[in-house]
Amino acid sequence: MTGGPLISLYLFTLALFLGLDVIRRVPPTLHATLATAMGAVAAIVVLVALSAAGGRGATGPAGLGVAAVALGTAGVFGGLLRVRRMVREKSEKEGRR
Repeated sequence: MTGGPLISLYLFTLALFLGLDVIRRVPPTLHATLATAMGAVAAIVVLVALSAAGGRGATGPAGLGVAAVALGTAGVFGGLLRVRRMVREKSEKEGRR
């Protein structure tokens, strides 16, 4: 493996570790805000991927578009469920006081 694929793999690995480090350093007060923002980003991914999946022509880009729609939709729903759980936990803690 040389050239472009190796550089892409290196950048993906670097972005993965950088993303994990950033997420670990987010204070607990910003978790709900960050989850909401990531849900919005996933929604934008879905919109862009829908245009790629609906395009006519080669099946490769259309297949990648369908995969992006599926992953983006999972990200949107996962973010909504995560925010819902966090709000419920927060309201339960406030209700106990």
